[in-house]
Amino acid sequence: MEKNYKIKSEIMDSQAIYRTLTRMAHEIIEKNKGAKNLVIIGIRKRGDIIAQRLAEIIKKIEGIDVPVGVIDITLYRDDYDLNKSKKEISGSDIPFSIDGKDVIMVDDVLFAGRTARAGMDVLIEYGRPKTIQLAVLIDRGHRELPIQANYVGKSIPTSLNEEIIVTIGEQKEKVLLVEIEKN
Repeated sequence: MEKNYKIKSEIMDSQAIYRTLTRMAHEIIEKNKGAKNLVIIGIRKRGDIIAQRLAEIIKKIEGIDVPVGVIDITLYRDDYDLNKSKKEISGSDIPFSIDGKDVIMVDDVLFAGRTARAGMDVLIEYGRPKTIQLAVLIDRGHRELPIQANYVGKSIPTSLNEEIIVTIGEQKEKVLLVEIEKN
């Protein structure tokens, strides 16, 4: 079932997204005293694209190729229903060890915290990282779990009838604040 929405505002355009990711990359490097022990793992469907972009920016800054992986958290969600869900499961791809690494887990929007919790469950199955740090492009509030991002591109307080839509990896990249229309 697709939701109908009304665009309230464009929060970021492609240039603003790039500038924000560049700032976040600098913060990641600073907090981790360089990029030597970093791996970046994006949560599939936009987090993986953002993860790749962060790795590219870090390479420009530090000259280090940071390994990038992707996780699919579909089966780890606490609200996943095997009988009703028709989501496509793409699988995870982490072709390197995360043992002892500083893992930067990346997602597009932080909301309730359930996706991040599921992401940590997936990562723990792959090994024992030194740290798991969360980087999100947008934090919209309304946490249901005690999860906080280490790196936030932009905090956008929203009401429960609003959503954030991130289009990245497409022709016109942008972040929109939308209002869900009642039927």
